[in-house]
Amino acid sequence: MTSRPEEAVSQSDERARFSALLEDSAEDLYDNAPCGYLSTLLDGRIAKVNATLLRWLGYTRDELVGRRAFADLLTIGGRMFNETHVAPLLQMQGQVNSIALELQTADGARLPVLVTSVVKTGSDGQPLLIRTTVIDARDRRAYEVELLRASRTAQAAQERAEAAQAAAEAAQARAEAAQAAVEAERARLAELAATLQKTLLPPTLIPVPGLDVAAAYHAASVEEVGGDFYDLFPLAEGEWGLFLGDVCGKGAQAAAITSLARYTLRAAAVYDNDPAAVLRNLNTVLLYDHQGRVPRFCTVLFGILTPAGADGAFSLTLAAGGHPPALLMRADGTAEALHTPGGQLIGVLADPQIVTTTVRLAPGDTLLLYTDGLTEAQTALTGAHRYGEAALLDFAVSLAPTTATDAVNAVTTLLDAFGDGVDDDTALLALSVPARGADVGRP
Repeated sequence: MTSRPEEAVSQSDERARFSALLEDSAEDLYDNAPCGYLSTLLDGRIAKVNATLLRWLGYTRDELVGRRAFADLLTIGGRMFNETHVAPLLQMQGQVNSIALELQTADGARLPVLVTSVVKTGSDGQPLLIRTTVIDARDRRAYEVELLRASRTAQAAQERAEAAQAAAEAAQARAEAAQAAVEAERARLAELAATLQKTLLPPTLIPVPGLDVAAAYHAASVEEVGGDFYDLFPLAEGEWGLFLGDVCGKGAQAAAITSLARYTLRAAAVYDNDPAAVLRNLNTVLLYDHQGRVPRFCTVLFGILTPAGADGAFSLTLAAGGHPPALLMRADGTAEALHTPGGQLIGVLADPQIVTTTVRLAPGDTLLLYTDGLTEAQTALTGAHRYGEAALLDFAVSLAPTTATDAVNAVTTLLDAFGDGVDDDTALLALSVPARGADVGRP
């Protein structure tokens, strides 16, 4: 069957239009892409940049290529984050994905972006340059603001629901309906809080050969996200980093600071594994992050763990920023607090005092790190007063000698016994060197 003349013309026109679309050059697609592209040398100098990014920033190509580094386009905080987080990850992994940064335009305005970078290597495997994609994140930032506003609206709705429940005592039917609505909202918030809390803690602890490690998180409320955090992770061969901390406050803002603190501590330890330097790095990041708003601060213990001797012992150098002292339970049945007096809060002062101590964990010794939800619990055992560090030390003496797993289980049972007296979350992290002849526990 032959086509009619008008059908043949229509098909010919369609093929012509399709062919025209294919005539776009690769250079035009690169230069006018809907996202920014740039390539930098290994020292950071810009070697190539597309027209899209130039329009966003208000620069000409001659002002950037060969004259400026990528870090020069970042805000002060962005440069620090790039140096302490992005650059180390890029060097180790060869790429970073969707990193949130802020660029500074030629007229001084801030441009929130998402950055993905990949190291291009030659045929010999040696790095040649860094290719970076920049996505405009202004709409995303607006969405995050809207999401926070929605969270506040949900909290206000919950308060109104609770008030309606109290007022509905005169009308049983309305009271039952209001109660059902409140329970549904609480269940939704509890599920949201539990899901978010899981993202702020490591799913499992990294096994350390020759060491028993254990951790636990005791939530005071299922409806609200806490700000306690911990982690244990490998650094160089035969060296591990660990930390445990407590962010001021609860809810979405505390969760945001917790996430920032965890990733900053990990990245800073790769950059410089001196415990005091790691905490100073975190202090700088937190100070920049709040930028005159409500201060964002936390208490932290950060340590570097290394094997120390043929007997299986370990050495731990621990830096403290305003955090309660760790407890050391010895193999001989004694216990003591590793006091670090004078260590100041992280994220408050520009140059806080950070105190460091070093301890040797011999076979049979156990070290317990905890947050102050434990010592600030109200308990009938202390006449409805705070449980306190003295009572906790006595409890540690009663446990010694012990193992990391048994110590965490014992403290968790103690917290459960306090019941409603616990009004703040508690994070626990314990390390123990197995006694000679004992099996090493696994987390």
